[in-house]
Amino acid sequence: MSYATVLVYVNADHVSKQLMGVAAGVADKFSAILVGLSALAVMPPFAAEGVVIVDNASEFDVAKMNARLAEAGKKFRVAAGAAREIEWRSVIEFPTQTLINEARCADLIVVQKGKSNDIYRTLDAGAALLGAGRPFLVVPAAAKSLAAEHVVIGWKNTREARRAVQDALPFLHEAKRVTVMEVCENDGMDVARRGVNDVARYLARHRIKAEARAEVRSKGSGADQIIAFAEDEGSDLLVTGAYGHSRFNEWVFGGMTRDLLTSSPICCLMSH
Repeated sequence: MSYATVLVYVNADHVSKQLMGVAAGVADKFSAILVGLSALAVMPPFAAEGVVIVDNASEFDVAKMNARLAEAGKKFRVAAGAAREIEWRSVIEFPTQTLINEARCADLIVVQKGKSNDIYRTLDAGAALLGAGRPFLVVPAAAKSLAAEHVVIGWKNTREARRAVQDALPFLHEAKRVTVMEVCENDGMDVARRGVNDVARYLARHRIKAEARAEVRSKGSGADQIIAFAEDEGSDLLVTGAYGHSRFNEWVFGGMTRDLLTSSPICCLMSH
């Protein structure tokens, strides 16, 4: 199992060299085609003091958006370099829905972590993750590369975590060290130990040596504890399931996915 096609979502307003560096490195690691994708949507007419304003959807503005996408494509090609197989796709459409639609071509989707309420110009990574049916590599803005020599799996016995482990097998095969870690409550230690040991045995059958680790939750969230361990151990890739609870509950009441999407300084491979 490997990744034959890596799809990277490019913000047309800001083509991140750091994101491109990570995406290109992943494509090289697995000898994959690198596909760049970007989208901008036309804002609908709106009313101001009883007058309908339509000039924001004019042909002139659409032409400007197409020019912006074309410029992003040029920057993508320059950043990707000529030494690898690449492809560029762009469309006038909502970014999030565009990524969901185009996910059919990819084995792995690379996006940059960030938050914006502008649905016409920026990607909602959480919504895309829920709808794409593909694993996402979520890259912090400061990350410039991804060695993935030590991969930490943030384990919880959910469908999403099981899917993430399966989706991460190419990275796990290439890693020098893999740790399966679960953070649990005091009364859940026995169950957690059985779970991480079982996952380690599963990986061993795939010729991947993994350490099993269970810890009682200390102060802060489980995500904070896993991130702290990964940083202390020099890991630059976390593997986790995404949205084991509903997205609404995660954003209102808190959860692992929300915490990782908003605060992780480490690249995260997530699956839903």
